[in-house]
Amino acid sequence: MAGSRVDLKVVLLGKEFGGKTSLVERYLHDRFHGDVPYQNTIGAAFGAKKVETSRKTITMGIWDTAGSERYEAMSRIYYRGARAAIVCYDLTDISSFERTRFWVQELKTNEEHCKIYLCGTKFDLVENNKRARQVDYHMTTDFADEIHAEVIETSSKTGYHIKDLFQKIAEDFVDDPSNLEIREPNTLNLDEKHSPKFFCCR
Repeated sequence: MAGSRVDLKVVLLGKEFGGKTSLVERYLHDRFHGDVPYQNTIGAAFGAKKVETSRKTITMGIWDTAGSERYEAMSRIYYRGARAAIVCYDLTDISSFERTRFWVQELKTNEEHCKIYLCGTKFDLVENNKRARQVDYHMTTDFADEIHAEVIETSSKTGYHIKDLFQKIAEDFVDDPSNLEIREPNTLNLDEKHSPKFFCCR
């Protein structure tokens, strides 16, 4: 096991059952558990992956936080120092999108240098069924313009736009001159010969 620093800390925020854990599982391990329900994340789960960008290779550390309201205060511990935040909402659940405003305000108040990406999940459920969609795309882009964020719709089931999302985050990070000297202080053990492991903090 080789020690490696995390260059970019990314945190996932959003309402419970909003698709955060499925998104991370698809990106880190290229798998989807289908109809098997996930156990709610307690506190936060962590994973890391090396990403090739147009400029250099960086190590991305990804924190998947609990979505339940009773863990909201705890989540602040995990998004402290994050340079990017994926705020997830379920495209079939308007209340999950309405909740994104809370998380955006939290980030604006506590992590003003954190770049925000609004991520609509479960695109596969609305792709061929317009009635299932509760979150209008133009609604999300209007909100994104208001808060200077990016918008992307994804499907963890099919992998749609998952790699694109994380690659965009990595490229934006290395393209921002203010990030050149920023490093996460913790050293992580990453085994380059194996796929990144996903740890859950209980």
